[in-house]
Amino acid sequence: MRILEKRRRLLHELYDVLERAIGPTHWWPAETPFEVCIGAILTQNAPWTGVVRAIEALKNRGVFDAVSIAEADERVIAEAVRPTIYYNQKARRLKVFCRFLLDNFHGGVENMAGLDCADARKKLLALPGIGYETADSMLLYALGKPIFVVDAYTKRIFTRHGLAEPSWDYEELRSYFEDALDPDPVFYGEFHGLICLLGAEVCRRKPLCDECPLYGLLGKPVV
Repeated sequence: MRILEKRRRLLHELYDVLERAIGPTHWWPAETPFEVCIGAILTQNAPWTGVVRAIEALKNRGVFDAVSIAEADERVIAEAVRPTIYYNQKARRLKVFCRFLLDNFHGGVENMAGLDCADARKKLLALPGIGYETADSMLLYALGKPIFVVDAYTKRIFTRHGLAEPSWDYEELRSYFEDALDPDPVFYGEFHGLICLLGAEVCRRKPLCDECPLYGLLGKPVV
């Protein structure tokens, strides 16, 4: 318990430092739960700028609901999401996901909210092309489930500072947060957003350590 309490205090200190330095992120940037889910699929191995362009292209084509995506020609979807890389693969994944919504939840992401987190996660992970990070992003940001999303930025930052082991897999890193923090989806979402922005803007592959707001708290990382 002492270890978890110490970790809890550290994580809250990290959050406070990042919030003061970066400010509220209001992460995830989306207008609807459905848009969150589409973005979660499109952002796999792709920059967010490409996701924004792809979503705009889908909307401009009038193909941005479960029915229209499920019934559209796959080539039309692929062309719209071309800015996100692996666009043919992602077009198939979008169609499968939308068919899943239609077959099980009347086409509405919100209709999954009644499921408990573990059950909803199991159903999402059973879909082709949806792994832990994608499923958990949907659960947290579209459905408000208390599950902490970790990504490559999380592992990079926490490993460099000796807070996580390089050998940890996704679930071990997720537990690092969830074991120590209260299950608060709003806090989880904002914390993840702050980590994402820190990783994208400062803790890059070639990090800008002198600009890092965590420098004073954690010292210079091992890169």
